[in-house]
Amino acid sequence: MHRSKVPAPRFSGFTLIEVMIVVAIVAILSAIALPSYRDYVLRGQMVEGTNALAAMQANMERYFQDNRQYNDVSTTVKAPCSTATTAGKFTVSCSGTPTASTYTVQAVASSLGSNLTYTVTQAGARSTSGLPSGWGANCSTAWIVKRGQTCP
Repeated sequence: MHRSKVPAPRFSGFTLIEVMIVVAIVAILSAIALPSYRDYVLRGQMVEGTNALAAMQANMERYFQDNRQYNDVSTTVKAPCSTATTAGKFTVSCSGTPTASTYTVQAVASSLGSNLTYTVTQAGARSTSGLPSGWGANCSTAWIVKRGQTCP
């Protein structure tokens, strides 16, 4: 009689070492990718504020062309920044009361950092304060919109 040889069963799958190596690789990639992703998302949200601020500045200049002053003409004709508007996570409004020849508009986002604030004046002077931690110092001459950007 011939006995047929039945092959011994072969186990297939991954060993514990192989799985642990894959987990370590995924952890290393996550440690690199997540902070970069957070910065990318934050930069996108910051641009919402600066865009809204630039739009409000243009509205204020149009208002000046029509009325020859930045402050409210009457109780019915008000400066554009008299009423706060929302753009993404930012609230855009006048910082103080505009005068006939000056204004300061600010965009404030308390949820993006320690009260992140961008400002612009009628002269076009820009400033940034309240940057998120690790993004650098406040800047009195420009809008800071990315990590590592320095104040000119």
